[in-house]
Amino acid sequence: MGGGVRDLLLGREPKDFDVVTDARPEQIRHLFRNCRLIGRRFRLAHVHFGPEIVEVATFRALNAGDTEGDWEAVDGRIVRDNVYGTFDQDAFRRDFTINALYYNIRDFSVVDFSTGLEDLRSGVIRLIGDPEVRLREDPVRMLRAVRFAARLGFRIDPEVESRLPAMAERLADIPPSRLYEEVLKLLHGGSAVQAFELLRHYDLFGHLFPATEQCLAEEDAGFPRMLIVRAIESTDARVAAGKPVTPAFLLAALLWEPVRRAEAVYREAGEPSARALQLAADDVLDEQSRYVQFPRRFALVARDIWSLQPRLTQLGGRKPSRLLESQRFRAGYDFLVLRAAAGEDVQALADWWTAFQEADESGRAALLKGGAGRPRRPRRRRTRRSRTADVPDAASAG
Repeated sequence: MGGGVRDLLLGREPKDFDVVTDARPEQIRHLFRNCRLIGRRFRLAHVHFGPEIVEVATFRALNAGDTEGDWEAVDGRIVRDNVYGTFDQDAFRRDFTINALYYNIRDFSVVDFSTGLEDLRSGVIRLIGDPEVRLREDPVRMLRAVRFAARLGFRIDPEVESRLPAMAERLADIPPSRLYEEVLKLLHGGSAVQAFELLRHYDLFGHLFPATEQCLAEEDAGFPRMLIVRAIESTDARVAAGKPVTPAFLLAALLWEPVRRAEAVYREAGEPSARALQLAADDVLDEQSRYVQFPRRFALVARDIWSLQPRLTQLGGRKPSRLLESQRFRAGYDFLVLRAAAGEDVQALADWWTAFQEADESGRAALLKGGAGRPRRPRRRRTRRSRTADVPDAASAG
């Protein structure tokens, strides 16, 4: 059902296959010893076959009163939905028409109770039912609409599209940990550039990363701030090449401008540079966790990346050689290269570190001798031209 059927009909390789049945979760667990029941909001069965997991859902009822079960809504938002129903009722509980397609294993047919096949051919992301009601039930559907539109190259139905900016504030009702999972799907799915543009177009991004949106709304010396765009371009390139990506590097890029701004405030208040950066990182990460909460392990890596940036400017004595042995050096260096590609005045510094890594012992000695006093290159004019190729392994650090 759902995404697997949709992708097969589009000629794409499905990421996974989900199963839906009239059996209750407890009955599924009774049939399969290798089954775990998960979820409170939506009770699901996960059947394990080695490293693979088959997610099995039970048909849900169209209305809470249709049958007995466990259901709860708050201000129109469904917070618990374990009311079970029939095959056709279940179809109208799905979010988008293109996700309400079923493959019937009895006769090997595709079953479509709505307009899924038609919308698939037309390239439309359409909600099933009244868009206002469906978005209130689960505001995350706004992010899912953007994700499918970006990934599939579809357009969002005007009835849905017109409601996104006005209902964006309802994302505040969603737990920050759940929004993290959705953000990861948006920005690590291979179509992050398109997703980012759509999020900003529909005023959704500011409800996920408000401090970042505030910085993006202001130009830097007459030029747009491009670091995030360069970071997600690099992420898309790595996903397309089958290379690993990490949320830590993306988090560092998303919050870099707010950290720089907060650091400047602390420095103006008299705090030493290192202390100012540390306090700024604390403030920005704490505030961000109220909206989209990245796991602590990724936040710690992002902090390390930021803290390495001033250390990378120290080119005298034995400091560069010691820093090169640091566990996080590659992450910090990649971020420095990313900053240069985005137009920050650090290109000469990035070039120095590139040369230092590639040089032999005598070459490194020569670079160290002239490193601290090397002349600074003039500030480069920012351009909109993509320089993703100039950012080696930018999303792999950490």
